[in-house]
Amino acid sequence: MIDPPVTSHARITARIRGCFPYLCGLIFVAAFFVTLCETEARPIAVRFLEGLSHGFLLVRSSAGEIIGEGELIQVMKESGVTESRLVFRFKDGSLHDERVAFSQQRVFTLIRYQLVQRGPSFPEQIDVTVDRATSKYEVRSRMRENDNETILAGEIDLPKDAYNGMIVTTLLNLPKASSESVQVLAFTPKPMAIPLELSFVGEQVIWVGEQSRKGLQYTFKPDIGPIKKFLGKVLGKLPADFHYDCLILDDDVPSFVRFQGPLQLRGPILSIELTSPQAAGTPGDRKHVSK
Repeated sequence: MIDPPVTSHARITARIRGCFPYLCGLIFVAAFFVTLCETEARPIAVRFLEGLSHGFLLVRSSAGEIIGEGELIQVMKESGVTESRLVFRFKDGSLHDERVAFSQQRVFTLIRYQLVQRGPSFPEQIDVTVDRATSKYEVRSRMRENDNETILAGEIDLPKDAYNGMIVTTLLNLPKASSESVQVLAFTPKPMAIPLELSFVGEQVIWVGEQSRKGLQYTFKPDIGPIKKFLGKVLGKLPADFHYDCLILDDDVPSFVRFQGPLQLRGPILSIELTSPQAAGTPGDRKHVSK
């Protein structure tokens, strides 16, 4: 979640930001090392510069129940690097904490990626760090909270179009109603790059208050073929057309509307949408607001 950006109040990339995530960080767990795939890197050109943002999101279950809340803070540093942090806190105590640093000089370039996912909402408990400058990675993982932790560390040559935590940002910068292929790192548990198709599906009516607007529907489909033999039964439980869904506002300056998909490969399908802070209605309500 993969793969979400907020552009009405802020712009959030989730992946689902991930998502993948967003997509946040597509998390695959297996016991073997796989080399990077050799897909030709095609970085996404910058059409809209990312800047200062502070946005809020809701996380819903497939039944529509609110099960968590999200917050995105993004700043630009003097070095020209943009840093963002997306945090989802779930009612069951689970945490998704995703940090991304990237540059945007003509094209988007992922510089550093960190992801922590823990708690009962996540089949795997993981803590991932990848750094382009040092070519280093570290993956800490365990299948359950009480299991022994596995720690893997090494070197990786990040593809120029690797966009963990930036999928929706890259989507918003594509030409209108177009499709593209990028790459994301999957962790097996060592990182490998796999292709991710960002495919335009069609138009959809969305609502802004009582005003109807046009939305653009996309799917994010990972090519998990290269790692099938390492995931075995895990992949056998996935539908043949496994993908993520993302809806954006069709406008001269596009905006994120909704993301649907799991935050981990074997996790539950979630829906992530924008929300806004609300003022307390009466003086009595204010005593419930945390400081």
